[in-house]
Amino acid sequence: MRSLIRAVLMLALIAIVGMFLFGYWTGSGFRSEPAATPAPVATTGTVDTEKARERGAEIGEKAAVAVAKVQETLSEAELTGKIKAKMALDDLVKARAIDVTTNGTTVTLTGTVSSQAEHDRAVALARETKGVTRVVDGLRISR
Repeated sequence: MRSLIRAVLMLALIAIVGMFLFGYWTGSGFRSEPAATPAPVATTGTVDTEKARERGAEIGEKAAVAVAKVQETLSEAELTGKIKAKMALDDLVKARAIDVTTNGTTVTLTGTVSSQAEHDRAVALARETKGVTRVVDGLRISR
């Protein structure tokens, strides 16, 4: 049985290598039709510099807004990561059972903890993290 499986795998490997080499030598690869050559592009006439400046300013503003959003998202992810790392390293808190979400500098904790001490420690870890201004406590204590 093993020799049959080996033979089938060897034939499949030879077929794949053969198809690859055939496509390489013929230059066609696995495409059924050749790639189209793009038409050349040329410019004629004059350029409206005022319109180009306005368009450039619009694009610059949109890029600045996008950069600000990315920076905010990275900042939020950094806070979330710091808090989750603190919880993972703490012996009292079971970090897997606690969800941490960050919106700006506000952190929301949700999930289930096993004791009041674990609850208090998780909230304290979030509050003492640099950059956190508010902690919303959504933790439940399982009984």
